Amino acid sequence: FDLDLAVIKIKAPKPLPTLKMGDSDQVKVGEWVIAIGNPYGLDHTVTVGVVSAKGRPVNIPTDQGMRRYKNLMQTDTAINPGNSGGPLLNLKGEVIGINTAINANAQGIGFVIPTTTIQPVLDELIEKGKVVRPFLGVSVQDVTQELAEYFGLKEVAGAIVTDVVQGSPAEKAGLKRGDVILSIDDQPVKDAEDLVNQIQSKKAGDKLVLLLSRDGQTQYVQVTISER
Repeated sequence: FDLDLAVIKIKAPKPLPTLKMGDSDQVKVGEWVIAIGNPYGLDHTVTVGVVSAKGRPVNIPTDQGMRRYKNLMQTDTAINPGNSGGPLLNLKGEVIGINTAINANAQGIGFVIPTTTIQPVLDELIEKGKVVRPFLGVSVQDVTQELAEYFGLKEVAGAIVTDVVQGSPAEKAGLKRGDVILSIDDQPVKDAEDLVNQIQSKKAGDKLVLLLSRDGQTQYVQVTISER
């Protein structure tokens, strides 16, 4: 998924005032927050509200298609077009997220990228000039009850490999269409999205051990994650 984040280096004759980054994991639902932005060109606008929910998966239509966010905070703080890119603050004045999207069909619902998602991306952009995405090289789908019976699985869980990218780490490790990935480093894989999330949490160069179900038999396969 994409985050639309960028780092801008500013040369100034003297240090500029900055906001401290806070820990969005410490934010509780119901906590008061403040949004700063330029809605409809009205600069220096401040709105207040509470955190309505955390960990929201949201699909946002764009000119290029659909952008999927997986871990947004939801707030009833007024966030209108022009607020995107502005900070969401806690009552200590710390940045706990970046205002990013609104739901055009709803009122009083805005979404925010939390700092726990932002910080690793910013660190990579500053250090490397780009974001290095981990890459396994498979397309997967969820296991349904019917597919679990077909593949002889004990439970409806895991991710079924539907395609393997040529030259990818998955192909080099011997993964095939029809393999069911059951776990990664002994961490159970719940479904296709869970597999993607687990891979995204890894780094290029990491060596992983996958537990597969193939032709009714389980086996372990080692794979080295590469850079996308």
